[in-house]
Amino acid sequence: MPRHQLRDCKFAIEAGDTIFAPRMKALLLRAVVLARRHRTLADATRRAWRRRLDHDLDAVMALAPINHHGRRLRRRYGKVRDHLFTFLDHPDIAADNNGSERELRPTATYRKVTGGFRSNWGADFFANVRSVVGTAARHGLDAYTAIKNAVTGASLPIAPLPG
Repeated sequence: MPRHQLRDCKFAIEAGDTIFAPRMKALLLRAVVLARRHRTLADATRRAWRRRLDHDLDAVMALAPINHHGRRLRRRYGKVRDHLFTFLDHPDIAADNNGSERELRPTATYRKVTGGFRSNWGADFFANVRSVVGTAARHGLDAYTAIKNAVTGASLPIAPLPG
């Protein structure tokens, strides 16, 4: 579970929501505990936890917060509710987006240091190179080989990602 979800619940609580955000935060904290060990759980156990969390989420979503921040948070979770506990359906995926955020960090640093790109094609080129190099690194390939293969159109000798 991404930390920003817990942070947003905490903000709504501090801003006065006593109905929705505290219960949503408690539910997310339970999911965080499960996320730490979701890959070691048996399939039946993961399915049972998914059903239980979905049932509890139904109860939390049925609440009607009166605070603006609680209503905003409830509306946002209503849009993404089917994806909150996906890690229990698919143990091979991470329960958080930390890997994606780590991939974006060099781009944000570059933008801050240089003041950004001077052209759209430069930004697109940088994004494409970062994507190729990042994907190759996750598969154990060096940057030179990945870029050479991308430029020449050669297929990448990529092994499956570790689970």
